[in-house]
Amino acid sequence: MKKNKLFAVGIGPGGEEHMTQKALKVLEEADIIIGYTAYIELVKKIFPEKEYIATAMKKEIERCKIAVEQSLEGKTVAMVSSGDSGIYGMAGILLQLVNAQKEAIDFEVIPGVTAANAAAAILGAPLMHDFSVISLSDLMTPLDLIMKRVECSAEGDFVICLYNPKSKKRTDYITKAAEIVGKYRSENTPVGIVRNAGREDESSEIVSLKDIDKANIDMFTIVIIGNSQSYIENGKIITPRGYKL
Repeated sequence: MKKNKLFAVGIGPGGEEHMTQKALKVLEEADIIIGYTAYIELVKKIFPEKEYIATAMKKEIERCKIAVEQSLEGKTVAMVSSGDSGIYGMAGILLQLVNAQKEAIDFEVIPGVTAANAAAAILGAPLMHDFSVISLSDLMTPLDLIMKRVECSAEGDFVICLYNPKSKKRTDYITKAAEIVGKYRSENTPVGIVRNAGREDESSEIVSLKDIDKANIDMFTIVIIGNSQSYIENGKIITPRGYKL
């Protein structure tokens, strides 16, 4: 690899079996791996001998600045994100910082299995038709805009995949989102709920839209709400594409 090289690497759920061959190759050849502490611990299980820099949650900009600085020192740097680094990950911040540098940095994004893909595979085939992905976290986006996106997606009959559905402070956002969706589709619409997709303590359940408040939902959960055609069969959600069988 060339020096002054910076990678944004999506590591999927974090286990080696869910990483792409290219992601593993980049991590193997990197001089230093940087990331959120929890993600670094996952990567250390695969590459224990590597040099690491870990930072706490909510230190994203600081973390990315360190990655750029290390790259400018001539190191090959891998910044890791869970899932895909270009979906609610570090790729955007890194690219902005790289573009602001006078000295050229060779920057590349390495895609990974995002939480929507991982959760959908566990639930069956809920994302077989058009779908939207919406984060219910209002740290970066106003709540009214988030709920407008939920409503537009529900009105358009999209399957809706919700990231960050609930936290200790945001206990009722998922309820509000479900109420909005309920204006446009049946209360019996299947809802898939997957916690820690692809990790050791993975769990999942399927409920109806009307029973979403009874489900075990937190920040480690992905919620997938079916469209008007989605149904449950043999314990799995299917959203038909429209093929004639």
